[in-house]
Amino acid sequence: MRPAHLPLLLLLALPACASHRAARRASHRPAGRVLISLVGTNDLHGRIALLPWLGGHLANLRRARAADGAVLLVDAGDLFQGTLASNLTEGAAVVRAYNALGYAAAAVGNHEFDYGPAGESTFPRSAADDPRGALRSRAREASFPFLAANIVEASTGAAPRWDNVSPDHLTTVAGVRVGLVGVSTEATPTTTLAVNFRGLAMRPLADAVLARAADLRARGATVVVVLAHAGGACRRFDHPDDLGSCHEGEEVFALARALPAGTVDAIVAGHTHQGVAHVVNGIPVIESFANGQAFGRVDLTVDRRSGRVTGRRVFAPRGVCGPITREPVDVARCAPAGYEGAAVVADEGVARVVAGPLAEARAVEERPVGVTVVSPVRTRYQEESALTNLVADRMRAAAPGADVALMNGGGVRADLPAGPLDYGHLYASLPFDNRLVTVRMRGAALREVLRANARADDGALGIAGVRAAVTCAGDRMEVRVTRDDGRAVGDDEVLTVVTNDYLAGGSLARHLAEPLTDDAIAASPTLRDAVGAALGAVGPLRGDDPRWHDPARPRVTLPHARPVRCR
Repeated sequence: MRPAHLPLLLLLALPACASHRAARRASHRPAGRVLISLVGTNDLHGRIALLPWLGGHLANLRRARAADGAVLLVDAGDLFQGTLASNLTEGAAVVRAYNALGYAAAAVGNHEFDYGPAGESTFPRSAADDPRGALRSRAREASFPFLAANIVEASTGAAPRWDNVSPDHLTTVAGVRVGLVGVSTEATPTTTLAVNFRGLAMRPLADAVLARAADLRARGATVVVVLAHAGGACRRFDHPDDLGSCHEGEEVFALARALPAGTVDAIVAGHTHQGVAHVVNGIPVIESFANGQAFGRVDLTVDRRSGRVTGRRVFAPRGVCGPITREPVDVARCAPAGYEGAAVVADEGVARVVAGPLAEARAVEERPVGVTVVSPVRTRYQEESALTNLVADRMRAAAPGADVALMNGGGVRADLPAGPLDYGHLYASLPFDNRLVTVRMRGAALREVLRANARADDGALGIAGVRAAVTCAGDRMEVRVTRDDGRAVGDDEVLTVVTNDYLAGGSLARHLAEPLTDDAIAASPTLRDAVGAALGAVGPLRGDDPRWHDPARPRVTLPHARPVRCR
C-alpha cells in the first residue's frame, strides 16, 4: 500500500515557565564545559507503540540537561520493517514519530531496502521502478538526515545522490560542533532483498569511518559519533571497561579496534539485536537490543577551550517500559521507574502521531487465521526450533511436488502465542513480504548449503523433506542428507526446493541449477499468506509437537552447538 501523506508533527514546545527555569540554571553552568547526553536507539523494526514512552524518558533527560548541556538523539538503523503499523505506510509512520521525538540523524540499515519501490511491489518490475524508491521517499519526509557512508554506487564508488541521504552530518549541540557518520554492516547486500541492492556496493566499515571522521574534524567537529548498523553482544553491563562478557569477534568491536585513538568519541551500534554498554579501544560503544524496548546513553563532557572530550560515562541499556525482556511488551502495562529524578510520563504528542497507524493496523491484525495454538510455538535464531520447522513444513505443503523446503531462521521473528491465531500474530512471526518461490538444486549443492549453515553463527535453517547429519572427520566436515524415508540424496540428484526470494536471491543464488528470474518472483505468492493458508490442515498447534521439533531426533544433527568448527 502506498504511504499516507500526512503533515509532519512539530515538537511540542516546553512550557514557558520551564524554559525560564532552564535559562536561569544555564547561567550557573561551569564556564567552558558542556555535557552532551548521547541517546542511541537501534533496530526499532516498526514498533511505534513504544515510542511515546521513549519520549517520556527524553523529556526528563532534556529537562535535566537544560542546565548544563543538551541531549543528542540518534538511531543506528533498521527503523521500518517489522510491523503492520509501519509496513502499511512503508515506514512513514516511523518517520513521523521520529520527527516528533527530535532525532538528529539515523543510519541506513540493511532492512531499509526491504520495501523496494514506493508502492505495493517489494522489488522493481520494470526499468521505470526505482528499487530504492520507498527509502528515498521516507528520507525526503524526515526532518533529520539518513546517513550511509559505506554504501556507494557500484559503477563509480561515489555516494548515492539521494535527497536527505549523505555519508555524514555536521550539527551543533549546546554550542558544540558534532559530526555524525553513518555506516551499515558489510553484509548488507546479502541481508536484504538482493534485487533492491543492485547497482550499489559496500566499502569497509573502518575505511569509511576514518575518511568521514577526518573530514568532519577538518570542518570543525569537536565531537564525532558513529551510527553503525553493525553490532556486538555482551551479557553484563555493570563495568563498561570489562569486556569479559562480550563476544569479542563481533563486527562493531572490530570497527572500534581499527580506529586510531581520537578518531571518534562514541559509537551507537545495531543490527545484532543485543546489548552493549562498553568501552572498546577507548571508544564508548552502546547497543540497546531491538524492537523499541530500550535505549542506550553515553554522557560526554566537552571542554570548549581545548576542543576535547574530557569525560565520559556509559550507561547500561534502559528499558522504556520497565525491565528489558525478550518477550513482546504489553504497552498497556508499561510501568517504567522514575528517570532523572521524575516520573516517566508517555509523550502525548508522540502518542497522537502513532495512534492512527496503530488503529489501521489493528483492524487488519484482528482477522482470524482459522487455527488455534494450544501451547506457544517458539522460534530460536541460532538453533533448530519448532516454529521455523513448522514454517518450512507449511511452505512445502503450499508447493505440491517440492522435495525440500528451506526457511531462514532470521525470517521468523516472533513466537506464536497460545490462543486463536490472528493475522497480527502470524505477521509478527513472518513480517517480511518475501515470496514463496520454487527452485532447482542438486544434492551436492544442498549439502554445501547445510554445511555453510552449520559453520555460520547466524540463524539456523528450518528444513522439511530431508534430514541432515553433520559430522567431523578430523578437520573435514561431512554432511549426509537423507529424505524423510531414509533414502540418501545423491550428489547429482536434482531436487525441487521451495524457499523464499530472499534466500534464493541471496545466499542460495550460486547453488541453484538455474537462476531465479524476476518474473518468477512476481508470479509467486507471499510466503506469509501461503503458510497461513496451509496451517489449517495441521489442526491445533502445540509447541511440543514432535512433528515440528523432536529434541531426541532433530532434523539437523550436529556434533556440537553451532557454529560447528572441525579441527
